[in-house]
Order: sequence, then C-alpha cells, then structure tokens
Amino acid sequence: MDKPKSNLGFKLMSLTYRFRDFFLPRMNILKEVGIKPGSHVLDYGCGPGGYITAAAELVGKSGKIYALDIHPLAIQKVQSIASKKQLTNVDTICSDCKTGLPDKSLDVVLLYDTFHNLSEPDGVLEELHRVLKPNGVLSFSDHHMKENEIVSKVTNRGLFILSRKGEKTYSFLKEE
Repeated sequence: MDKPKSNLGFKLMSLTYRFRDFFLPRMNILKEVGIKPGSHVLDYGCGPGGYITAAAELVGKSGKIYALDIHPLAIQKVQSIASKKQLTNVDTICSDCKTGLPDKSLDVVLLYDTFHNLSEPDGVLEELHRVLKPNGVLSFSDHHMKENEIVSKVTNRGLFILSRKGEKTYSFLKEE
C-alpha cells in the first residue's frame, strides 16, 4: 500500500507544478494523447490537478474526467478547481489503487510521473487494464524512468502494447 506525501511535501510539489504548468501548458501534452469530445478519462495520480482543466476542455460536456489520488489534499485541490471553473464533468476518487469504476468504462488513462513511486505497480496496471475499454489508451510519462524501463515495465505482463512514442508521452493500447 502506498503512503501519501506529507501535507508540506504535497504543498511544495503543488507550488513547483504551478510554475511548470505556466511555462509548459498541460494542453500541449494532452493534445498528443488524442482525447476526443465525449471521452471518459482517468487521471491516475492527479496530484494538484494540473491536467484537469485541459482534459475537461478536450472531453467537453459530453465527456467525463475522473481524478484519482491517494492524497486528500490532491482531491480537495481538484474539487476546488472544478468548482471555481464550473467543470461539471469532473469527479474525484481518493484511493491508492482501486478506481471503483466499472469494467471497460474508460477511453484514456493518464499515468504521469506516478509509476516510479508505486509500491504495487503491477496491481495498478491490472486495475487500469480492467477499466479501459478495448483499444483504450494508457498515456504514460515518467521522467524518473528511462525509455527501455518504461516500455518493459508496462508491457511485460501482456496487458499493454506500445502503440506510439510521442514527444512527451508513450501511448500503450490495451491488449485483450
């Protein structure tokens, strides 16, 4: 079971992400993923919600964004963003692995800068495989890992295959 960062650690991370997002807008990364209007997207390990606004814009009113994090402050932050920006298509999930979502209910999962910290990465990949629709996309990025490590750890159990390497992300397709 993973443990959340301390509240101070989370607040410091949130501050650094605010600077990052100003200079490197999250929409630029999400455009690489191919999120379409009406899509259902899970931001797994959403942190302070840097991707939420851009993702909600891409899926539109007919789509849905789920923001999952282990840290209660992350959930509060995402709820605050959704409230302030009147994003009615955003739901939060406080969990360290299980999403609580139905089987085959998501088009895209964002797994960004989280994988290297997971104590049970195979369990998380199994859960993400379960909730993705056939041909669903796992969009992956983790600057703490090298390319060969990313590809081998995500594909080694036969749950996902590498579909495309973008400029900032790797796209893996769900294997049936």
